[in-house]
Amino acid sequence: MDRIIRTLPSPSSLSVSVVSFLNAKLNEKEDLEQAPALLSELRTQCHVLDQSLSDLNTQLRNYLINHASHLERTGDLLRDIDAKLGDLQSASCSSSPDGGSGKVLGEELPALAKEVARVNTVRTYAETALKLDTLVGDIEDAVSSTVKRTLRREPSTKSSEEMQSVAIRTLKLTEETLRLVAKTHPQWTRLVSAVDHRVDRSLAILRPQAIADHRSLLTSLGWPPPLSTLNSLGPESKRSTDAQSPLFTMKGDLKQQYCDSFLALCSLQELQRQRKSRQLEGQNREIALHQPLWAIEELVNPISVASQRHFSKWVDKPEYIFALVYKVTLDYVDSMDELLQPLVDEAMLSGYSCREEWISAMVTSLSTYLAKEIFPMYVSQLDEESTSEKHLQARISWLHLIDQMIAFDKRVQSLASHSGILLSLQEDAKLEKLSSFSVFIDRPDWLDLWADIELTDAFDKLKPEIENERSWSTEVRGVAVLSVQEDNKSPAIASAFHQRFSAVIDRCRSLPSIELRSRFLKLAGAPIIHRFLGCLLFRCQEAEGLTALTDNDALMKVAKSVNAARYFESILKEWCEDIFFLEMGLNQDTSTDGNDFGSEESSGNGILYEEIKKLEEFRTGWVEKLSTVVMRGFDVCCRDYLKNKKQWQEKDEEGWMVSQYFVGALDYLQGKMSILEEGLNRVDFVGVWRSLAPGLDKLIFNGILMTNAKFSDGGVERLSNDFSVLFGVFGAWCLRPEGFFPKLSEGLKLLKMGKKQLQNYLAGGEIWLKENGIRHLTAAESQKIAKNRI
Repeated sequence: MDRIIRTLPSPSSLSVSVVSFLNAKLNEKEDLEQAPALLSELRTQCHVLDQSLSDLNTQLRNYLINHASHLERTGDLLRDIDAKLGDLQSASCSSSPDGGSGKVLGEELPALAKEVARVNTVRTYAETALKLDTLVGDIEDAVSSTVKRTLRREPSTKSSEEMQSVAIRTLKLTEETLRLVAKTHPQWTRLVSAVDHRVDRSLAILRPQAIADHRSLLTSLGWPPPLSTLNSLGPESKRSTDAQSPLFTMKGDLKQQYCDSFLALCSLQELQRQRKSRQLEGQNREIALHQPLWAIEELVNPISVASQRHFSKWVDKPEYIFALVYKVTLDYVDSMDELLQPLVDEAMLSGYSCREEWISAMVTSLSTYLAKEIFPMYVSQLDEESTSEKHLQARISWLHLIDQMIAFDKRVQSLASHSGILLSLQEDAKLEKLSSFSVFIDRPDWLDLWADIELTDAFDKLKPEIENERSWSTEVRGVAVLSVQEDNKSPAIASAFHQRFSAVIDRCRSLPSIELRSRFLKLAGAPIIHRFLGCLLFRCQEAEGLTALTDNDALMKVAKSVNAARYFESILKEWCEDIFFLEMGLNQDTSTDGNDFGSEESSGNGILYEEIKKLEEFRTGWVEKLSTVVMRGFDVCCRDYLKNKKQWQEKDEEGWMVSQYFVGALDYLQGKMSILEEGLNRVDFVGVWRSLAPGLDKLIFNGILMTNAKFSDGGVERLSNDFSVLFGVFGAWCLRPEGFFPKLSEGLKLLKMGKKQLQNYLAGGEIWLKENGIRHLTAAESQKIAKNRI
């Protein structure tokens, strides 16, 4: 018994991993009965490793013998070259003037130079291969020693961390040599491939061993900390958590061991990044190179496992899940900056922020849980055939979960911004790591389902507004939504649709990639615009079908619909100038083959080009109908006026400044235009009267001046008075209304000319017309008007 006790090693000479192994295997007194079997198993493993080391030494010895023979052959070749150079010198000295030396220099010297270059290449290859073989042998020895040190009980002169450090340093030298070889001798691909293969085998052992040692060390530190202490967000709780955090409490040798282990993992990761960079040279390597920080993942994984025991109780209360994850993230985010970031910088692991890696790892663990547990359950609730009440409750639960995800993302991204990351300007790949909505990247079907739920919810909220007639008649004033403020006279229903569409846009902004945002907007946002346009079209068609738009109420109904379309169209156009919509529009253009009709035009208005185009077509179409309706009514009112040709040969009626038959038509025109001016927005009203004026110009010109009516001096004066009143109606909206009636103005100008001027016209023709400012009448029309003058 005493002899056995004396042979036991001192506990201080055992590594942390060995102590953890023994504690795991021999935790109870009953476990001592299994000690012989455990000893036998360990001896078997050690024997296997010894045999493997012996095989590696034999292989190394064979490699050295082969390389020695290569060097011997290289020496023979160099001696042969030296002899040939001596012969060349002798031949040059004894050469005769007949050109023998020229033959030697011209034929033998290039061949000799080529031979020298070949031998030099062989020598360089042999030296490089020997150097790499030596380095790889050192790596394999260090890796083997690390594994042995972990498994054996007897103490070693070097710790496992020191052996890992030796292996990592040798790996770095090997990688530098391989990078130089790949750059200077790219044809030596087989040598590089063979070395990479052996290094990969060593890394396949070294990395898991380093991670296992790091995990054991974290366990001995007491990581993860108990989650029950995380119960407050106040400053006092924050200081208490810092005091209880193992990262803050570790001291002395334990702290040094953790720092060394952390550095080893970071160095291994940087080495792996350099190897990938070399192997992927000339390709798009950014995605493959930037991987999560291994050491941070080892901190997050135990917390994630411990947290999931609580998550399973809170499936119906997702706000608790997000609150716990945020609390853990917040409590340790500062320690990442203070304790671990200097170690990452020391390992020269460029492009990594411990703060960002900690936050993204916590968010990734949450997203993984959502994708595996939460979303499948919510989807199954929606798919179940149940009552409408349960289905409604399932949709409410889904929307509540989305609300919690949006709030959580805003909070964690605010945490990340303290490290200097500007989220609005960074690439989507980095944003995906900081967003719980990354669950939709691999599950577009869930995104489609979410869009359908959002759309249904929006339609349910809009339904009472659509059915409320006051929403279509009451104007919303003082709402600053456009950069250029104007009285758009839009009804309240347009504001209601705008609010629902804005809500969808706000939800869309939470998605981490342009592709997801574009898809969601098309599925949940565009149908709202289509529904809005459908409601407008239905009301206009209803008004047209009942009264043919002859009733003032019908005109006002159409005017309100046009105003609503103008309001929404202006908002969409202004939004599409924002970078958020421009990115989605450009992504939509690049995702197509480029053969779609109108793709070049669509890039101008972004992703909502089709919707804006339909709103514009609706608005311009009904504005044209309004002007057509007014012109038809005017035509009916002035029909007697146009048929009365004798009036142009009579004198003015006493007490009348305008023809009696024309008064009713002018009164109708002014009444309808007053209603439209009151009901329509300013821009579209301008479109109405500008479209109406050319129609009236053509109507009156053909009905009076192009007939066989004869005009006396009194008739011309009466016609001039009538036209002046007509122009006066439009004078309220422009400075020169006669400019919008070119045919009437120029026809009246011809009628007012004297007899001599008309004779000059008949002699001069078209040239005379242009010289006298008659540009909108043809020669035939002018001639007919001139002949009707008496």
